Amino acid sequence: MAKTYTQNLGTRLVNWVFRAMTRRGLGASYRQILTVPGRKTGRLYSTPVDVMEVGGDRWLVAGYGPVNWVRNARAAGEVTLSRGGRTEKYRIAEASPAEAVPVLRKYLTEVRVVRPYFAAAPDAPHEALEAELPRHPVFRLVPQARQEGR
Repeated sequence: MAKTYTQNLGTRLVNWVFRAMTRRGLGASYRQILTVPGRKTGRLYSTPVDVMEVGGDRWLVAGYGPVNWVRNARAAGEVTLSRGGRTEKYRIAEASPAEAVPVLRKYLTEVRVVRPYFAAAPDAPHEALEAELPRHPVFRLVPQARQEGR
């Protein structure tokens, strides 16, 4: 049975550390800071996420399920990703199952910390990974404009 993500003091602390490291360009190269407006307030929220490159495209995976950034990104239709002073805006498009399965496979292989939140393993059959999509949506990142930071 897959775990359900809950935010508590420990996860907030880990997110704060990863956010600080990523802003400085440190840590895993796939880690980015996602910023998206809240769907109700419009206030900007930032959280660390992992971006996968598969088939020449960049993909965003909801490794912890349909958490707030996922709902906010769906409502906004676009996100901003930043790392080490570079900021890029993207439109998002939800991936089809055929597109998403190779991304999930790579994600589960490279980002091991999320495995307890999935019922399927990286080497699981295509159908098992496809069954994860309602709980772990995958989004194609479509570039808008690049801005060099500070």
